[in-house]
Amino acid sequence: MKPASKPLNPNFSSGPCSKRPGYRLDQLDTATLGRSHRAKVGKSALERACFDTAEMLGLPEGYRVGVVPASDTGAMEMAMWSMLGARPVDVFAWESFGKEWQTDVVKQLKLDNVNSYVADYGELPDLSKANPEHDVIFTWNGTTSGVRVPNADWISDTREGLTFCDATSAVFAMELDWEKLDVITFSWQKVLGGEGAHGMLILSPRAVERLESYNPPWPLPKIFRLTKGGKLIEGIFQGATINTPSMLCVADYLDALDWVGQIGGVSSCIEKSRKNLAVIESFVEQHSWIHFLAATTETRSNTSVCLTLDLTEEQTKQLAKLLEQEGVAFDIGAYRDAPAGLRIWCGSTVEESDLKALMPWLAWGYQEVS
Repeated sequence: MKPASKPLNPNFSSGPCSKRPGYRLDQLDTATLGRSHRAKVGKSALERACFDTAEMLGLPEGYRVGVVPASDTGAMEMAMWSMLGARPVDVFAWESFGKEWQTDVVKQLKLDNVNSYVADYGELPDLSKANPEHDVIFTWNGTTSGVRVPNADWISDTREGLTFCDATSAVFAMELDWEKLDVITFSWQKVLGGEGAHGMLILSPRAVERLESYNPPWPLPKIFRLTKGGKLIEGIFQGATINTPSMLCVADYLDALDWVGQIGGVSSCIEKSRKNLAVIESFVEQHSWIHFLAATTETRSNTSVCLTLDLTEEQTKQLAKLLEQEGVAFDIGAYRDAPAGLRIWCGSTVEESDLKALMPWLAWGYQEVS
């Protein structure tokens, strides 16, 4: 029978993700709107976005946080274009965005000494092949595959190269070993349910040293330039953005940061996300027709949870469409390049009660389309 109750919030998209519980647009501090981002009020808000992020994440001393253009993609490509080429590169890819970084390195930057380690959806490549003398590029959590690295133990403590980590669906949701990471990127619209178009770039002191000692042989557009006269442009990491940001988006992000503090910090966000995953794990254990795309429990994402079903591709699409028509789950179809299935966001802005309400609808929808 059709379930009697529905999720109060049916937004389970993996980006942009659901707004925090209790979010209201009229609660934002809009004092910066209509003002210059370089005025005291605007720069103060941007500076807070950088410094509060660093403090809340517990970044090691010397790590810098900056707001940059073009979301996580802009942050990653800015870092790659500015720093790669000094050493050989090892690229680890197992989903769509990791493969995009591989394309950037091989086909756009056209670096000569590149090792590509690629795995199918659901799997991880052999991370033990990471060479401590090389730069390493990887995603902490594969948003389009639901597969994450279980830890950073495979990264050498005595590495000479830099680690470039796309952590857009992991920051604020997973425990990251910051000391093992030199370049970390994420975007507001993922774990914190913020708005798009802005990226966050985190640099370790080792990354800064690379920037100040290495000049890439290719031209850099203005929005990629992190140095001037051989020195880091410190202003980028103190609220002086490269180009004009949306101050409304900044206000929205600061609201999300405040919410994280109110619920107990990053550890509470992580715990909330894990409990959300547990709801789906329990459901999958009880139904033989639905499966995690991730091959092992250790590599299973607790944010972008990807599932396969014992249905045809067309039936799976029908199921996602049916649940949207019923108003119980929006935007849960698999990513366009991924295997047919469902992708349900379980980050901390999603309530456990809504996921519990959704599960019976998955069972009902499966019976309807099969």
